[in-house]
Amino acid sequence: MLVRDIMRSPAVSISGDTTLQDAYTAMREKGIRHLPVLDEDRLVGVITDRDLRLATSALAPAPFPPGSLVSAVMSRKPVTADASDPVEDAARIMRERKIGCLPILDDGRLIGIITGLDLLDALISMTGVSKPSGRLEVRLPDHPGELARLTSFVSHRDLNIHSILTYPEGPDSVRTVLRIGSIETRLLAQDLRRAGFEVLWPPEKPCPR
Repeated sequence: MLVRDIMRSPAVSISGDTTLQDAYTAMREKGIRHLPVLDEDRLVGVITDRDLRLATSALAPAPFPPGSLVSAVMSRKPVTADASDPVEDAARIMRERKIGCLPILDDGRLIGIITGLDLLDALISMTGVSKPSGRLEVRLPDHPGELARLTSFVSHRDLNIHSILTYPEGPDSVRTVLRIGSIETRLLAQDLRRAGFEVLWPPEKPCPR
């Protein structure tokens, strides 16, 4: 999945000579929390609802009046992304930089924006959790062929795999989470255990309520 698949386009934007009050009104009317700031067609900054709250708060050392310009408060030189970037790279950048949005540029022109909510929607889509499905979590040795052995075991039982996610767990093992086309996963988990797989979910015994 690429950034172009989840970005909001066209992005709602404002100019640097917009007042803080008008920026706040635009956010409320559009139901958004981030506004790219343009100087003609050039991206010069980003302002967020948090920026507005901090700038105008009575607790600030020198609060800005609502008629102040966005250019006095916005974050300059914003981090951006390209529409062809993988979604996971965008997520990593936002986490590392601790930012809530990424304006998307094409040849210097603003063509869209992604936010943390868009990344959550992407995660839901990539994991297949929005479809009727069951969840399996298996700890595999970190050796070539182990994932293929697991997926072959599932496919031989005529079950469709909607998604596979893996992540390392220590130097010698990986956790593998599968979404399969059945909500009846306990019998499959029992078969997997009998075949020597270490199944983490569903548990061997139902969780107490």
